[in-house]
This record gives sequence, C-alpha cells and structure tokens, in this order.
Amino acid sequence: MTSAIMAGFAVAAAAYAGRYGILAWQTIKARPPKLRRFYEGGFESVMTRREAAQILGVRERTPSDKVREAHRRVMVANHPDAGGSHYLASKINEAKDLLLGKTKGGGSAF
Repeated sequence: MTSAIMAGFAVAAAAYAGRYGILAWQTIKARPPKLRRFYEGGFESVMTRREAAQILGVRERTPSDKVREAHRRVMVANHPDAGGSHYLASKINEAKDLLLGKTKGGGSAF
C-alpha cells in the first residue's frame, strides 16, 4: 500500500510540474520579442549631430581623428566609383563635415 501511495504522489508531482512547465512556456511565448532597436530609417531634412554620428557609426563627441577614420571606413564601403550611391556618399561627407564643424549650413547636394 505504501508503494501505491508513493506512486500516486509521483504522478501528482509530475502533473503539477507539467502544468507549471506549460504555464511558464505560455507566459514566455506571450511576451513581446526582444528585438534589436535599429534606426527607423530615412534622413532628416537638416542633419543633426546625432544623425551624423549614426551615419558614421561613432559617438557625437568623438575626436576628429576618429571621425576621419570612421568616414574613410564608411566611404570605402559606399563610394560611387565602387558601385555605391552618390546620395549616400553626399550624406556621409555631410556627416563628417558636421561632426568636424566644417558645415556651411547648406546641407546635402541632393
């Protein structure tokens, strides 16, 4: 009789564990997924320091030598002579000029 009671407890424990596992799984699946937050896209009409930093992949207060280095790296990947876009090249150059303080306020050529 003791073994029957122990077997009953084992079945009950397995049932509770299964129920808990199913509820935990449903809770996990109901949560919104953690997605990487990417920049929503599009350029602003007047480039800001934040947007310029995002284009070059640096922080807003990056030293000028690091800005030049980042500009070179991004421009090599997007240069019009290598199949890149003239529009993106102009935005990359505008971002570099803005972060280095060389802007005239005219904005992009496009």
